[in-house]
Amino acid sequence: MKRNTITVIVGFLLLFIFVILLFTFQVRQTEVAVVTTFDKPTRFIEQAGLNWKWPRPIQKVYRFDRRIHSYEGRFEQALTQDSYPLLVMVYVGWTISNPTNFFNSFPGGQASEAEPALGGLVESSKNEVVGKHTFSHFVSTDAKQLRFDEIEREIMQAIRPVAADKYGIEVKFVGIKKLGLPESVTEKVFARMQSERDREVQRIKAEGEAAAMKIRSNADRERDKILAEASSQAIEIRGKADAEAAEWFKVFEQNAELAMFLLNVETLESTLKDKTTLILDERTPPYDLLTRIPGASSGASSVPTLRPRNP
Repeated sequence: MKRNTITVIVGFLLLFIFVILLFTFQVRQTEVAVVTTFDKPTRFIEQAGLNWKWPRPIQKVYRFDRRIHSYEGRFEQALTQDSYPLLVMVYVGWTISNPTNFFNSFPGGQASEAEPALGGLVESSKNEVVGKHTFSHFVSTDAKQLRFDEIEREIMQAIRPVAADKYGIEVKFVGIKKLGLPESVTEKVFARMQSERDREVQRIKAEGEAAAMKIRSNADRERDKILAEASSQAIEIRGKADAEAAEWFKVFEQNAELAMFLLNVETLESTLKDKTTLILDERTPPYDLLTRIPGASSGASSVPTLRPRNP
C-alpha cells in the first residue's frame, strides 16, 4: 500500500513537470524570443524570465541571440571620387532590435543567415561612400586631410535605417579594418606622396625664410636705434666737452705761453712717470724743456713766469 502511494505521487510529479514543460518556456538574458501561433508571429519577448505558451503545434517559440555580432565585409576594390582604385574592408557590429522583422526575414534565426543580406547592404553603402571622397581622405602624408571617422560615420548612417526597417537589425558600429592599393597605382601613390612631402618642405623653408627675414629686420631696426641713441649721446657729450674746453681756452688765452708750458709739463709727467728710456733729439717738444731746467748745461732757465695783467 505504501509503495503504491509513492508511485502515484511520483507519477503526479512527473505529469506536473511534463505539463509545465508543455505550457512554459524560459528566455535568457542574452536572448529575445518570438512566439508564433499557427506559424504566424503573435508576440515577441525581450525580458528574461519564465513565460507561458500553448503547446505545439498551436504555438512555437523561436529564440534569437541578442548579443552584438561582428561581421567583416570583403576586401574588395572601390573607386574614389578622383578615380583612384582603393581596396577597402569594413567591419560591422550589429544586434537584433526587432525580433518580429528579423524572424520574417530570417526564419531560422541564425546570425549566419543574416550575414549575406547584411553583407550586400554593407558593400553597396561602402562603395557609395568611398565614391564621395577623394583619395587623399584615405591615404595622405598630411594627417589633416584624412577623414576616417567621417567616412565610417557616413557608412553607418547609410546602413542603419535600411537594416532596421528591412531586417530588424540595429547597427552598433562601423569601422574600416583594412586599406590596400592595387599594384597598378602603387607607384603613382608613392610619387604623389613624394610630391606632397616636397611641397611641405618648400612651405616650411618659406616660413623659415620669412621668419629669419623678420628677425633680421627687427635686429637691424634695434641696431639702428641703438646707434642713433649712442650717436646722440656722443654728440651731447662732445658738446659738453667743447663747452668746457671753451671755458678753459678762455683761461689759457690770458697767457698762451704759460698754457703751452703747462701742457708740455703734463705730457712729460704722463710719459716719464715710470722708468723710461728715450732716444731722441733733445730739441723735440716737449722734451726740450729738460734742457731748459735751472742748472742744466744750456745756461739760465727759460721757464715762463706769470705776470699779472693790468686791470
